[in-house]
Amino acid sequence: YQQFQEDAKYLNSSRPTAVNLSWALYRMEDVVKDNISKTPQEIVSLLREESRKIQAEDAAMCKAISEYGLSLLKDGDGILTHCNAGPLATSKYGTALGPIFLGKERGVKFHVFSDETRPLLQGARLTSYELEQGGVDVTLICDNMASIVMKNGWVQACLVGCDRVAANGDAANKIGTSGVAILAKHYGIPFYVLGPSSTIDFNCKTGEDIVIEERNPEEIKCKFYEKPMALSSVKCYNPAFDVTDHNLITAIITERGILRAPYTESLKKAFPERVKE
Repeated sequence: YQQFQEDAKYLNSSRPTAVNLSWALYRMEDVVKDNISKTPQEIVSLLREESRKIQAEDAAMCKAISEYGLSLLKDGDGILTHCNAGPLATSKYGTALGPIFLGKERGVKFHVFSDETRPLLQGARLTSYELEQGGVDVTLICDNMASIVMKNGWVQACLVGCDRVAANGDAANKIGTSGVAILAKHYGIPFYVLGPSSTIDFNCKTGEDIVIEERNPEEIKCKFYEKPMALSSVKCYNPAFDVTDHNLITAIITERGILRAPYTESLKKAFPERVKE
């Protein structure tokens, strides 16, 4: 059991900003604790069964999120995404991409603008790939092109996932998300955050309580390039996430519905069993 705890702690340390991993690891740890008298083989079998339950629950949550998200969109809408929250990141439909894929199944047409999402290019490498393979009309853009496609009137909604949502509705997601939210607010475009209940952390009162993961600064200069794009002496700052203020979010979409401000109240109402007395 001690070895399991150490391994779980090590795995959990890999993603300090995202809460889903720790949520799943705690569930697995509970299985071990509740069956500590069983043989290692029996415990492994129970852990495998629990992992399948987590996957099935996640798929069901993503389907519900997709249904609620789709209800906010219209045929022909232009949608802007940032980072990746599709089937490669979650189960079945995904979260932010879920309404798009569900709409595709039902004959609803969208045009998606996929932010490339520097510096690791999840939007280019994952999101645009998933959408193109899924038969969705998608255009890949650089992150600094989001403003002009909004100004041109080509975007009617922004859909993003989330790695952790605080009790007041502040939402942590891939770096650059808050900038998209600020632009959307300026141009009067709805900005929707989509995520399962496992991303909501009532222990975080506000976004200030969310730890922001920082990655190797050299990724900015060297990742995906044959040669460094800046002098080796140039310093780089490479936070992997940022926090979008709740005031910039039009709605938070979970498997339990479309939640609107004030989020302190709507989150409590949607998840009363998660709120501490």
